Amino acid sequence: MARAGRGGQGLARVAVVVRAGAAPLWWIGVFATGLGVLAPGVTGRRIGVLAGAALFLISAAVVALVRRKRYAALARGAARAGKYDVLQDRAVTVRTWRRGHRGWLLLAFAVAFGSSFAVPAAGGMLLAGAGTGLRLKAAWLGRRERAEDTLLWVRVDWLDRRGGSPAGKDVKGLRGTGIAAGDAAPGGARRRTAALV
Repeated sequence: MARAGRGGQGLARVAVVVRAGAAPLWWIGVFATGLGVLAPGVTGRRIGVLAGAALFLISAAVVALVRRKRYAALARGAARAGKYDVLQDRAVTVRTWRRGHRGWLLLAFAVAFGSSFAVPAAGGMLLAGAGTGLRLKAAWLGRRERAEDTLLWVRVDWLDRRGGSPAGKDVKGLRGTGIAAGDAAPGGARRRTAALV
């Protein structure tokens, strides 16, 4: 990412930051679930899978819904991005988040796999649910962006040291751009090449 000049700021897409953890959590959860069902566990596989299914649904719902009011309030007060603001590439935002959370992801996998010896598959399904919840939250943000015809951005220096928390306490406001700005579509997914032409 180039440096912002003349008072400009480096900006990261809010939906991309939210979505960055979805795939790692989903795949770590799926892998931990697959390994977890091999262990009989204390409760047995059937109870473990049923408990895991409940945890999947609960975690997906909680992660998708948490802090929505904060996101909505920030979105309503979004200021127009300045001429000298620099829009961070999607790949840079995702890489920063994943590097910053690498240790937490490994720990989450270890805990999910270890819990399978008590309740098979449940921990992995909990992680997969959290990943699904992040994707649902990003999709919700994408619908807001399309409805308002504005992409939402957050200052990079207001994110936490791991490149996350786009609605954290240090975030004082968001910036908005036109719907075609940057290399990510509404909701944070990769923009199709045809849309860039």
